[in-house]
Amino acid sequence: MKRSVIETVLGAVVLFVAGFFLVFSYNTANVKSVKGYEISADFSGIGGLAVGDDVQISGVKIGSVTGVTLDAETYLAKVTMSIDPDVMLPEDTAALISSESLLGGRYLALEPGAAEDPIPPGGRVPYTQAPQNLEQLLGQFIFSMQNDDDASQ
Repeated sequence: MKRSVIETVLGAVVLFVAGFFLVFSYNTANVKSVKGYEISADFSGIGGLAVGDDVQISGVKIGSVTGVTLDAETYLAKVTMSIDPDVMLPEDTAALISSESLLGGRYLALEPGAAEDPIPPGGRVPYTQAPQNLEQLLGQFIFSMQNDDDASQ
């Protein structure tokens, strides 16, 4: 009987510590969605960007991706994002999709311009750049190395 009480108490302590770490990691990871005004950007390719991914300026999270759809007229990927209302982006802002690491993970990086007028809610980011495809770049590098070897022989 004494052994089962100790095991029960120890199990409760383990569950409490696990819950504490879960709450701690949620608060420090900054995974909360940002509620603010919505803007959009059109890309020729999104390379794995998904709803819920971060929108950042200079590495600071200012928003979240809220939608990814295909524009039926232009066949471009339309990315909708929610931006913190405290951040007013200039109308000449550029958007590019970047990788968090070599293992994957994408985020949308915004580079504000110098215009005085802000992008209005529901507006569009005019300048975009699709992500670089690592597999395609490696293939081009290997192919160019083979061409160099063939030319030297």
